[in-house]
Amino acid sequence: MLLRFLTAGESHGPALSAVVEGLPSNLPIDVDAINLQLRRRQGGYGRGARQQIETDTVEILTGVRYGLTMGGPVTMLIRNRDWENWLQRMSISPVEEPAPPITQPRPGHADFPGMLKYNTDDLRPILERSSARNTTALVALGAVCRSLLSSIGIEIVSHVVMIGGVWAEFPGKPDYLALAQIAEGSPVRCANPDAATKMVAAIDHCMQETTRDTLGGVFEVAAIGCPPGLGSYAQWDRKLDSKLAASLMSIQAIKGVEVGLGFGVAEIPGSQVHDELFFGTVDGFTRGTNNAGGIEGGMTNGEPVVVRAAMKPLSTLPTPLASVDMKTRQPVKAHFERSDVCAVPAAAVIGEAMVALTLAEVAVEKFGGDSVQEFKRNASTYIESVMSRGWQPPVK
Repeated sequence: MLLRFLTAGESHGPALSAVVEGLPSNLPIDVDAINLQLRRRQGGYGRGARQQIETDTVEILTGVRYGLTMGGPVTMLIRNRDWENWLQRMSISPVEEPAPPITQPRPGHADFPGMLKYNTDDLRPILERSSARNTTALVALGAVCRSLLSSIGIEIVSHVVMIGGVWAEFPGKPDYLALAQIAEGSPVRCANPDAATKMVAAIDHCMQETTRDTLGGVFEVAAIGCPPGLGSYAQWDRKLDSKLAASLMSIQAIKGVEVGLGFGVAEIPGSQVHDELFFGTVDGFTRGTNNAGGIEGGMTNGEPVVVRAAMKPLSTLPTPLASVDMKTRQPVKAHFERSDVCAVPAAAVIGEAMVALTLAEVAVEKFGGDSVQEFKRNASTYIESVMSRGWQPPVK
C-alpha cells in the first residue's frame, strides 16, 4: 500500500481541495482537529488582511463514514469566502469583459518564469495557483496524517527560532514538546520570550509607512517517537532526509532546509559532530547529542527527527521592487497583491504538515496494513522487536 495525495484550487477560486489515497480503513477522522490545524495556519503576528476574510473549515466529501476512513480516497474541501469578491475576475465561464491583464512580475515570485512557461500574457493564472493560500489544503492533509502517526506514538511539533535576524537560543538537548507548548502562546510562535519580543518589534518596524517591508526567518519541526528504521539507505529516493528536504522545500518561500545540525556540521571536526552511542541496563541505547537530527543513513535512529527550514521575506512587497512590463518591455514597479509582512509562524505549521505527510508515507511503506488495526499491529510487532534489541521509546 502506498500513501499519495494531490491538491487543487486557486487562491481566489471557489475552493481548495485535497485527495489522499492509501489511508488504512477505520482511522478516526476528527473534523475539529483538522479545523484546529487550519486555524493555527492562519495565525501569527504579521499576517495580512486575507486572514480576516477567511475562516478556514474543512468539508469531508468522500472516504469517511461515521468518523472513520473506509479504505478509499479521502477528499476534502476548504471553501474560499473571498471568492464572492472575485466572481468576475476568476470566472470559470467565459466573460464579455475580462479583467485587465497583470503584466508586472514580482521579483522572487513565480510570475516571470510562470508566464514564460505557460505562455500567458497575464500573471493572474500564475499567481493564483502558486500562492501560499494553497498550503491550506496541505495542512488539512497533514492533520489527517497526524491521526495515523499518533496511533503508533509519533507526535509532531514546531517552533520559530529566528525572524528578521533575531535568533532564539535553546542550549543543550531541547525538550521539543515543552518548547512547542510555550510557543503556542507566543504571537510569533517562539518559545524564548525575550527573542519573541524582539521579533515582534522587528515586524512592527517593517509595518511602518516609512519602511513597508517583509521579513523571513527560520522554523524548526520535531517528530517525537519515531522508531528506528523508517526510511532506507538502499536508494536515493527512499532516504528519509531526502524526502523531508523535498517536502519542506515545496512550501512557498522556503529556500533552505537543514536536518539536525545541518550546515553547522561543516564548521567543526567530526569528534564534535557525530552523536556518541551509549548503553545502560535501564535506558537501553542513548545518545549524548542529536546533531544528526534523528536520521542516519537515510533512516530514523530512534532520536527525535529534527529539521529546520529557512523562509525568505515574502516577495509581494508593499513598496514594490523594480520590474519590467512583460507587454511593453518598459521599466515598471512590480505588481502588489495584498500580502503578509511576516508569515514564518504560519510556515512552521505548514512545515509540521509536510513532515507529517512524509512520515506517514514512510510509516505506511514500512508497516502496511489495509486497516488501522493491522497497521498498528504490524508497527507494534516491529517496535517490540527493536525494543528487544535495546532501543527504548522516549518518555513523553
